[in-house]
Amino acid sequence: MTSPTPDSGRVADAPSDNWVYRALPRGLWPYAQLARWDRPIGWQLLMWPCFWSAALAENAAFAAGGFDWLRLAAHLLLFFVGAVAMRGAGCTYNDLVDHEIDQAVARTRSRPLPSGRVTRRQAKVFMALQALAGLLVLLQFNGFSIVLGIASLAVVAVYPFAKRFTDWPQFFLGLAFSWGGLMGWAATFGTLSAAPLALYVGAVVWTIGYDTIYAHQDKEDDALIGVRSTARLFAENTPLWLMGLYGLTVVFLALAFYLAGAGIPAYVGLVLAAALLAWQIAMLDIDDAEQCLSLFKFNGVVGLIVFLGLVVAIPFA
Repeated sequence: MTSPTPDSGRVADAPSDNWVYRALPRGLWPYAQLARWDRPIGWQLLMWPCFWSAALAENAAFAAGGFDWLRLAAHLLLFFVGAVAMRGAGCTYNDLVDHEIDQAVARTRSRPLPSGRVTRRQAKVFMALQALAGLLVLLQFNGFSIVLGIASLAVVAVYPFAKRFTDWPQFFLGLAFSWGGLMGWAATFGTLSAAPLALYVGAVVWTIGYDTIYAHQDKEDDALIGVRSTARLFAENTPLWLMGLYGLTVVFLALAFYLAGAGIPAYVGLVLAAALLAWQIAMLDIDDAEQCLSLFKFNGVVGLIVFLGLVVAIPFA
């Protein structure tokens, strides 16, 4: 990966041809980078559990005679906007917490805060604006969903510090990033049941898996500065751990589908997703940083396939 020049205005781990650098004035680039708009895989991975949960809920609603395409479309739109806003707010918060760590890691040293292109005050204001946008989205749902969404902030607040006290920061990321697995169902029914809980667990272990692959990019720098991760913990045994984590992902998603009465196409999609997860494990070279990033991003395709299977399954529920 080519490093940016000091005056390029870009960050080392962002694609140089992203729309941010073609459509936005240069003065807005640092804010787009704080929100990771130049790296859409982040909000996509946050969004997929929301979409899974909403589509799973509509499978259950169809079986009960209460399916509504307009409701599903509205929920998907809200979850899309919310995922972009809250991913951006979370990343800005994470950069504020990790300011000094980012200065010590080659891949993150060119980010807006450690490079000095934005001040901490500016970053805090921007974070608040994104959080406000997320709140406005949340307020469009029922009261139970609003309380549930607010409860997620406790996990979000802890995550940036997890790498300092546990070898399992990816677990805390999973708890936060998978919260949408509960939200889609809650938005539809105003309650929770075993199906969304199983979906949530499946999404959590999926997140641990793909973020372990991502963390292998930084393991040398992390070892030098004392940052902990499952990549460092699993080390050469990472493929075996991924077999377990991704295996549990498939098992818990299948359980969620069964409990919700999802149609047959949902299982077909899950089988395809499982094959892609197995392919990731077979291809993985933990010492190839570029490949790790590529395989991490590929999980966006996995999330899409699971979602499409659930949508196609609705009339078969």
